[in-house]
Amino acid sequence: MTTSTRGASKAPAVLVLEDGRIFRGRAYGAVGVTFGEAVFSTGMTGYQETLTDPSYHRQVVVMTAPHIGNTGVNDEDPESGRIWVAGYVVRDPARVPSNWRSRRSLDDELRKQGVVGISGIDTRALTRHLRERGAMRVGIFSGNALPDDGTMLAEVRQAPEMTGADLSAEVATKEAYVVPAIGTKKYTVAAVDLGIKGMTPHRMAERGIEVHVLPATATVEDVYAVNPDGVFFSNGPGDPATADHPVAVMQAVLERGTPLFGICFGNQILGRALGFGTYKLKYGHRGINQPVQDRTTGKVEVTAHNHGFAVDAPLDKVSETPYGRAEVSHVCLNDQVVEGLQLLDRPAFSVQYHPEAAAGPHDAAYLFDRFTSLMDTVPMEGQRA
Repeated sequence: MTTSTRGASKAPAVLVLEDGRIFRGRAYGAVGVTFGEAVFSTGMTGYQETLTDPSYHRQVVVMTAPHIGNTGVNDEDPESGRIWVAGYVVRDPARVPSNWRSRRSLDDELRKQGVVGISGIDTRALTRHLRERGAMRVGIFSGNALPDDGTMLAEVRQAPEMTGADLSAEVATKEAYVVPAIGTKKYTVAAVDLGIKGMTPHRMAERGIEVHVLPATATVEDVYAVNPDGVFFSNGPGDPATADHPVAVMQAVLERGTPLFGICFGNQILGRALGFGTYKLKYGHRGINQPVQDRTTGKVEVTAHNHGFAVDAPLDKVSETPYGRAEVSHVCLNDQVVEGLQLLDRPAFSVQYHPEAAAGPHDAAYLFDRFTSLMDTVPMEGQRA
């Protein structure tokens, strides 16, 4: 990606999809060139959390809501230390942010961090195109001296695909760190960072959990060096079919019978650890308004999603795995995609979505309580050696 920070709002910009469709608009954020996978997010709010979610690494995010940037950018809501999206696409950016917490405009923040974007295009038409044709490679080109259409399309088609991409180590912490429990400490959790969002360990800390966040490359020995009462596997970017190391670590945790919880990428890792396959969705689930049913209670939740891959597990039966019986615990009501797994003979479960609700509804916050309940019932000294 090449960027410059001057004249973004006045410069022409072109978005080129790998199937040859082209949209022309104005630069938004930094001026330059960027490539990634074109995906769309249906959230009407929470753009700051979306931009800073490491799971969006190497993705160009199209916002379906037409008006973006109204509340500006603050210093409290980022989910990580930087913007991770490869590019940003909006229809009608706010001219002036208006919110008591705003510190700067979204346009300024994108320029500051070198994120190339485009505005003034028909994002409804682009979203419909991606729904019909599927997520695909894309390039955004902006500036006063743009290549011809054929050259831009050729460059897009040379960009790497998301299928087969191993990205979690690129976004995860390099050094372990601790998020202390809020109030009285009840438990210690080892959290394997595959692209963790900042709100996730905070939600555990609110429940009296001291969270040791470990790099994606952490070994089984690293996990148990913190004497965990439970182990957590986070969200993250890329193709779960490449995540052999996290799968092996999770299998070792399952062998010991340590309470285990995974979200998003962590759900796909659990699926693979149990022997299920994974596959790429046509256009994925991204946004904060996805309906999911908890099949263990029958309750329907409005949930926050960001995933382009899913677990291939049977919805209509209990499956036998090397770690006992497993079943699909949650399902998306839009398309019947697996949204959660649970083991019936060991203390382990996962969901495909984001119960930390940053941004998004709080319907799924109970899942952190469910994790705490597992640790209540499986004390550390009772776990398998």
